[in-house]
Amino acid sequence: MKEELLKGLNEEQINKARKCKSQEELLALAKEEGIELSDEQLTAVNGGFCSDTTVSVVCPKCGASVKGQVHKSSAVKELGKFTCKNCGHTWKELVEC
Repeated sequence: MKEELLKGLNEEQINKARKCKSQEELLALAKEEGIELSDEQLTAVNGGFCSDTTVSVVCPKCGASVKGQVHKSSAVKELGKFTCKNCGHTWKELVEC
């Protein structure tokens, strides 16, 4: 496990993180624990960035369609940061690239 991921975590969270077997499990753990991952930590989870791709998602607050750039790596899914132009809601979401 990349040490960048463990910064700021308590001992219990570190133990849980080390048991994760996939990116999805690690991201789910972060969400479950209420951990806001830094850009450095997101890069470590995703294995590095290679290129950008545009994706469409639905705002979880108002239901509006939102387009955004996602950094695509060799992974099938990537975590993107989105801001809804309709209601201003900001969130992170794991999307297919």
